[in-house]
Amino acid sequence: MRHLTGGFLLAILVTACKTTTPVVQQTPPQPVILTLGNKAFTTDDFFQSFTKNQLSSDSAQHTDVKGYFDLYTNLKLKVLAAETEGRDTTEAFREEMNTYRKQLAQSYMTDKVLVESLTAEAYQRMQEDVNASHILIPVSEDALPADTLKAYETALALRKKALAGEDFAKLASAHSQDATTAPNGGNLGYITAFGVVYPLETAAYTTPIGGISQPTRTRFGYHILKVNNRRPSRGRVRVAHILVRMSPSADDAGQKMAKERIDAAYARLQKGEPFELVCRELSDDATSKTNGGVLPMSTPDRPWVPTFDDAAFSLAKPGDYSKPVHTNYGWHIIKLIERKNLEPYATMAPSLHQRVTTDSRAEVLRQATILKLRKEYAVQEDKSTLEAALTKADTSLLRGQWRYTEPLDPALQNKNIVTISGKPSTVNDFFAYVRQRQQPPRNPALSATSSAPATTPVQGSPVVAMRRLFDRFVGDRLLATEEANLDKKSAEFRSLMNEIRDGVLLSQVMEKNVWERSMVDSTGQRQYFEQRKANYRLPERAVATIVVAQNDSLLKQATTALSGRPLYQLRRSAAPITFDKNQTVLTQNLRETLFDILVAMGHNPDYVIEVTGSHDPTERDSVSANRIRSVVGYLQKNGISLSRIMEKDYQGARPGVSKDAQRNVTFQYFSNAKDDVIKTINSKYPVATGALPALSLTEGVFAQGANPYLDAIAQWKVGTTTLHRDNKAIAVIISRIDPPRAKTFAEARGTVINEYQAMLEQQWLNQLRQTYPVKVNEAEIQKLVK
Repeated sequence: MRHLTGGFLLAILVTACKTTTPVVQQTPPQPVILTLGNKAFTTDDFFQSFTKNQLSSDSAQHTDVKGYFDLYTNLKLKVLAAETEGRDTTEAFREEMNTYRKQLAQSYMTDKVLVESLTAEAYQRMQEDVNASHILIPVSEDALPADTLKAYETALALRKKALAGEDFAKLASAHSQDATTAPNGGNLGYITAFGVVYPLETAAYTTPIGGISQPTRTRFGYHILKVNNRRPSRGRVRVAHILVRMSPSADDAGQKMAKERIDAAYARLQKGEPFELVCRELSDDATSKTNGGVLPMSTPDRPWVPTFDDAAFSLAKPGDYSKPVHTNYGWHIIKLIERKNLEPYATMAPSLHQRVTTDSRAEVLRQATILKLRKEYAVQEDKSTLEAALTKADTSLLRGQWRYTEPLDPALQNKNIVTISGKPSTVNDFFAYVRQRQQPPRNPALSATSSAPATTPVQGSPVVAMRRLFDRFVGDRLLATEEANLDKKSAEFRSLMNEIRDGVLLSQVMEKNVWERSMVDSTGQRQYFEQRKANYRLPERAVATIVVAQNDSLLKQATTALSGRPLYQLRRSAAPITFDKNQTVLTQNLRETLFDILVAMGHNPDYVIEVTGSHDPTERDSVSANRIRSVVGYLQKNGISLSRIMEKDYQGARPGVSKDAQRNVTFQYFSNAKDDVIKTINSKYPVATGALPALSLTEGVFAQGANPYLDAIAQWKVGTTTLHRDNKAIAVIISRIDPPRAKTFAEARGTVINEYQAMLEQQWLNQLRQTYPVKVNEAEIQKLVK
């Protein structure tokens, strides 16, 4: 049986001198506070666990020393049972623990000071957007030194020309290999933190306006960058748009048609039609049109195209919309929904920490950690073996297709290629690593700022690529060495891993002995319930609706509306369907359009839909009625009852619409749900952001103590009682009073299962205490209590 010592290993301190025999001094044994069978637990182990519990954010778990000691004893008994069953020796357990270990180790092996520095730097950069242009001279990461030098010198020569006064945009157009930006003079637009690879970002933020950066190396090659302008960050916006798609290569007729469509949409908005309705009917953005054209919140590092971006940020207040805006996607009308300024650092820091450790800055953190570990652990490379191994690289490595056969040449087979902290790694280990980690080349011409290809850079060298993988191999081995030593180096890490270990074992044995057993044992649940029926009762309860209003006038308006339960027209409508001339039968396409209505009505059982028909002047009067009948019949066949459908027939032309639109059947949603009634009234009384609405409604079945307004009524009775509390007017509408009664098994089942689990757990603990006798050192407990 494995014996743990609660977080401290016994240390042997040896001292020696030249004239005496070495004297061995042993630290005194740590006091034992608890013994389970033959296994001892120290006071230190218990006190660390108790302290961590007290510092937990979950105040419900806090208790005194004696109370926690009982919890601790029960936990250790269950873990001991799991160990006795061998659960800590299974392959599944080891794999799970290795996963937890790697996740936890990351935070202990990353330079926290550097993470915080990079996070603060990123936040500071997010205060400002930088407009910059660049020239890219591509060169492979695996290029020979001579080729890398040639690319650097080319970039340096271009920089000298720019500094001498030559036009940077012309230099970029003539020499930059970034096919996306070269045609427009290398302009990258406005960039911010995380918007481009970190070295290029740093060049942008450390170069003054009008300045030219030194050649900056990224994995794409060498860049020289000119800063054109800076501006304060514009924050973030959420917008909706109506899109009329138009190809950049559209002919005159196509361009004219697109412009007419967007102008028609703008005219409808100007007349007061809801943006959502016009969007649903006219927008070509299939992804957003069903939700009113709403797009995801903008992010500084992923801006929209410049024209769209500028139009969105020029809108002053929510609800404003732009005139038609042209981009390479077509024509847009943009509506502002929400604007957010940059949040405080304390709010953004957690997400920025995550981004810093996952974007291109992650390599900065990795290299800093490896540099530190190289100073801590001895790294010895076998130069001759390494050189021989590198010669095995060929051009297939550059394609991510390198292979090798075993056994290797006698000069390489199982030869040590590097030794880290006394632990050797062989050529076989390294070649297996290369085989696993090699990658087909990233499109070497991908820009650091876009996905458009540039000119292919100089081909890489297989030997250089193999050497780069060797450096990565050594770095990974250093990180693995550090991870393996974390238990010895960090008491906190060791303690957390022990907690995770105990938690995994605890979960396994609780599942087997308590949770699963209690859930599947329906007979045991029923017997437990029958033996304790008197414990499961429902008190007197009121079925009530509670309306809270800002004043008596609003309260009266709400209670009057609720008592009559009228239909309220919602702002929501469905897309119309258009029939051909004299057509009254639903085609497949029209039926597919009606599917959205079926979904909406199915999800909202209180909805009623109004179906409105008309016909153009050349059609018979019966056409509109037949169109309505076709639609209503389809809805009924698909589960929408006739009581939830209203019909409206203009029996001729409807006012204010075009001739073609007269053949439409349109749809409007209504509701008689109490919540919708309250929402409708609230919409007439807008309040400041963050303030409480004019009206609020709560429905439910309430016992005494469940709601303060019901509790304020001395004698419950069916009807409406008006109260005034906290400067509010309240109506408590009681529709039914249920007398006290016994719960059925179904009503009590949740409570029964919880109590049944507690009983099973206690029975199991009693068995464990017999198997592993519990011996408590009361003297040690008293020391902690004091």
